[in-house]
Amino acid sequence: MKIDYIALSIPIFFLLIGVELLFGFLQNKKLYRFNDALTNINLGTGSQIVGLMVKGFFFLAYLYLYEHRVYTFENSWLTWLLLFLGVDFFYYWFHRMSHEVNALWAAHIVHHQSEDYNLSVALRQSWFQGWFSWVFYLPLAVVGFDPIMFVAMNSFNTLYQFWIHTTTIRSLGPLEWVFNTPSHHRVHHGSNPKYIDKNHAGSLIIWDRFFGTFQKEEEEVIYGITKPLNSWNPIWANFHYWQELWEMAKSSQGFDKVRVFLKPPGWQPAYLGGFQAPEEIDLTTYKKYDYDGLRQDHVYVFFMFLLALGLATAVLFLKSSIEIIPLYATMFYLLVMLGITGGLMENRAWLIPAEYARIISTLLVALLFWQHPDFNLIMRGTSILVLVNLIWFSRVVKQIRTQSNAILH
Repeated sequence: MKIDYIALSIPIFFLLIGVELLFGFLQNKKLYRFNDALTNINLGTGSQIVGLMVKGFFFLAYLYLYEHRVYTFENSWLTWLLLFLGVDFFYYWFHRMSHEVNALWAAHIVHHQSEDYNLSVALRQSWFQGWFSWVFYLPLAVVGFDPIMFVAMNSFNTLYQFWIHTTTIRSLGPLEWVFNTPSHHRVHHGSNPKYIDKNHAGSLIIWDRFFGTFQKEEEEVIYGITKPLNSWNPIWANFHYWQELWEMAKSSQGFDKVRVFLKPPGWQPAYLGGFQAPEEIDLTTYKKYDYDGLRQDHVYVFFMFLLALGLATAVLFLKSSIEIIPLYATMFYLLVMLGITGGLMENRAWLIPAEYARIISTLLVALLFWQHPDFNLIMRGTSILVLVNLIWFSRVVKQIRTQSNAILH
């Protein structure tokens, strides 16, 4: 049985985030912002849900090539060491290409949008990156690394990278020469021109040193992307750069319409202005995006966040026992919830009808299955929860409209 190590590690992720929050509190440092951290985790939640669509296909592709392998590696410590190096090597190239090809960057950009740097940023993952990243690892199947061993090592490589998303660890001395560390990865998340497209390492920094993409942490790192997202909506976060590429492709001529997607970020045809190099950041005017559209009721936003997180956790652990249509319907419902949560934090005009539609549709489904012998208790509990949700949101709507009227006057 293929084990989902990432899903099993979720409680540890939140425990460590809690430790970092406590550390920041004790040191009187503001390491987290409510809106940014929730957006990061919402994006991670959506990534896990959308990833259910492709993980099985990837595993089957790897398994097919393994069955036609040219060699068979035995289960030994040397094999595990070689596999560790192989996974990390191909991760480096997948990661580097994700920064150098626009079509790949359009997915990977999600991980770089946060203007903070803390452990929640590690959870900020693209919903579509997994649709292509697996291709880079297929040579490992061809040469004969067992699929189950690969899943374990690939998970380790992913889990390793969680702890390096922090500013609380400054330097690790000699370990900085070999391993990817918080200092190295802070550089990677920098939007300072000298830091862009540097330190693509997974677990080992040796590949960056060898292939010329290493950069030491020097001046203060400014996190985020060169053109800030300025949104808390996880759906928009996954599509905004695609829209930019599409608009550029429409304005381009001939084969340039294709080059737009194959060239590196910043590229433009000469007749559209040519390459747009990143500009130096003026620290005297730099300010993080921090719009708080629902400051009067963060508790409701957090309630929505917990609902989505709880439902997503149930889906991840019960997916094998859920029929395909209910599974995909629940996944779609979850993504809608995540989008509405982002809309709440931005106080978007569409959020009120969208949230009412979500609440009412949930209630209708609960009533539809009220007498179902397998779900009656769950549905009755859901109905009570939804009614509470409806009353609560009605009060939130009054507050939103009161705030809007106050602004108008």
